[in-house]
Amino acid sequence: MSTAPILGCAGLPTGAERQAFARLDDPAEWSGFGRELEAGGRWESNFAVEGMTCAACSFTLEDALARIPGVQKVVVSAASRRARLVWSPGAVRPSRWLEAVAQLGYRLLPAGDASLRLLRQQEARRMLFRWLVAGLCMMQVMMYALPAYIAGPGDMTPDIEQLLRWASWVLSLPVMFFCCGPFFRSAWRDLRRGRIGMDVPVALGMAIAFGVSTAGTFDPQGPFGHEVYFDSLTMFVFFLLTGRWLEARLRERTAGALDALGNRLPEQVERQCADGSFEAVAPRRLRPGDVLRVKPGEAFAADGVVIEGDTLADEALLTGESRPVPRPCGARVHAGSHNLAAVVLVRATSVGASTRFGQIVALMDEAATQRPRLAQLADRIASPFLAVVLLAAFGAVLWWWPTDPGRALMIAVSVLIVTCPCALSLATPAAMLASAGALARRGVLVGRLQALEPLAAVDTLVFDKTGTLTRDTPRLARIYSRRGMPPGEALARAAALAQGSLHPASRALAQAWAQTHGQPPAWRAGGLQEQMGQGVQALLQHLHQHGGLHRLGSAAYCGVERLPADLLQVHLADEQGWLASFALEEDLRTEAPAAVQALSGQGVEVQLLSGDRAPAAAALAAAAGIAADRVRGDCAPEDKLASVKQWQAEGHRVAMVGDGLNDGPVLAQADASFAFGQAVPLAQARADFVVLADDLSVIPLAVAQARRTLRVVRQNLAWSAAYNLLSVPFALMGLMPAWLAGLGMAASSVLVVLNSTRVARDLPAPPQAQEA
Repeated sequence: MSTAPILGCAGLPTGAERQAFARLDDPAEWSGFGRELEAGGRWESNFAVEGMTCAACSFTLEDALARIPGVQKVVVSAASRRARLVWSPGAVRPSRWLEAVAQLGYRLLPAGDASLRLLRQQEARRMLFRWLVAGLCMMQVMMYALPAYIAGPGDMTPDIEQLLRWASWVLSLPVMFFCCGPFFRSAWRDLRRGRIGMDVPVALGMAIAFGVSTAGTFDPQGPFGHEVYFDSLTMFVFFLLTGRWLEARLRERTAGALDALGNRLPEQVERQCADGSFEAVAPRRLRPGDVLRVKPGEAFAADGVVIEGDTLADEALLTGESRPVPRPCGARVHAGSHNLAAVVLVRATSVGASTRFGQIVALMDEAATQRPRLAQLADRIASPFLAVVLLAAFGAVLWWWPTDPGRALMIAVSVLIVTCPCALSLATPAAMLASAGALARRGVLVGRLQALEPLAAVDTLVFDKTGTLTRDTPRLARIYSRRGMPPGEALARAAALAQGSLHPASRALAQAWAQTHGQPPAWRAGGLQEQMGQGVQALLQHLHQHGGLHRLGSAAYCGVERLPADLLQVHLADEQGWLASFALEEDLRTEAPAAVQALSGQGVEVQLLSGDRAPAAAALAAAAGIAADRVRGDCAPEDKLASVKQWQAEGHRVAMVGDGLNDGPVLAQADASFAFGQAVPLAQARADFVVLADDLSVIPLAVAQARRTLRVVRQNLAWSAAYNLLSVPFALMGLMPAWLAGLGMAASSVLVVLNSTRVARDLPAPPQAQEA
């Protein structure tokens, strides 16, 4: 999808832009930049924002979008330049808010748009050009200002002095009307909406400095004629633009991974027509069942099954596996992965937001638009602080005016410039976004940025057993069946039920049947129902034979007694009672003991809550290095939830690591939660972090990274507060010229962003992980 015309000049949209807006009103386009939250109801859409200059822009956009009828929720992140809207198609169309935002001077571009990277490059070039013009003019103005600083009494005639002032004024014009344009536009947008944004004091300071100097140039004998400040004006504009440019470069480096992720899908794919030919279509036009031809080097545009050809796939983004993975005929492939070896035909099974890639993008989009609690606090402080800054500047003018009106106004300029709280607003989101990007590169997706804060304070971590401490899918070891029931027939019925469930035990039975027979069982399950944490039931039908109601699951759910065994058991029952039991072997993950040891080294107490039998849970816990008094088996979902609540009531901060439908409630209750990438959608939706790497060692790594991130956030907040507390008195006393104020403001923002990038470099190995 390409909507390049959407990025235009500020002001009223052009005709081409309105046509681009109207194209996005087509419901077929919506899945390209969002997902449907409920059938025939609300949609959630994600956009990249162009034209934002500071953190206050996010409030302006949120206020404007929230007033549009049909827009139910809107969140705009200044750090990631992303907007997320929840809206009702029955009340509004995308063109309505796109045009409203364009009238404010911003542009919204659908997330994942193919032209986004090009447009960002164009904006970066414009920013660089403004910086170069400001630098060139600053150097020339400084050259003309130098004689006034070094000349002694009588060394320079009034005519020469006035000529130098006029030359400086001419050179300051492009600085004011071109280089300062973004500051003035942003300030005007805020003032029109009755808001004091962060660019308001900056723009006011620029206007005052230019006005005082212009008055002194045109009227040398007037109250402002004894001195002009074009050198200070051009210098602090240059410093401000330097800070903005460096800040933008650093932000793109840390948070720009989201745009790269959204652009992994091809712009067009080859879909097979009814006559066997192929046509080029956009990925958003695909439907389940379509047959796609994918060439080497191209990305798969949908989840599907290879129906012709054998190839290798790069699935590093989805699974954390850095090596190419064989994908022969009959194997599954995922959207967002790349075909490496040969031309293959793929039958699409999931498209758009329902693909694994789509879920990853939605998760990262949501995280990128969140405003962490500490950031919300900083933003609440910033707004009244700006009002105090304006009052302080006004007070400085009143105090210094009787002594020197020109100096009084320039002291006010210094106060306005030096105290802009940009660094304060960037302190938290910059660090957390950088951390989220670093974790994503290690196979951990952050679903909620604010979850990094409780994760850093975690002192208790709870593991589920099946699919978490053990591999995702256990192995069928033995089958016990009722007299007269062949084990193979029992497995066929169980596999028919298991195909409708995502539980690891169900996947093991379905996989065991597929490996043995290579085709689906002859039995068909109708009206399948799954009871969370217990099992599934359905009416089985075999050709013209009615099998009746069958249940597959725990002993209690199937109404049978457990058979004596040391392995995990899954039972099958029909209307006459017990039919069969399946003993499954679970393999402890090889990295589990090292992960448990690393967590203990971090001061985190590791617990195990399992729905399996207590002896089996205890044996596996011992192998993983978990103390016997921290293991509990035979846990129903409500038992796990009660345990977590009890620990929290005792003052512990609890993290939960789970995989499976029955883990949903406890994942939601925990202070921080992890779901493995193969977990069912409900578990992922309630988890703060989704582990794609299929590796337990990233859990202690994430804890260490969260603690590191919170340290950097506190450093940023401390620096931002100290900088403002120290600089304001100097500015009020007239000891800080305007150029130094501009340098201080720019340096504070750059320092905060630069400090935040440290959390994205070289994620620390968890304590003791190397020894383990």
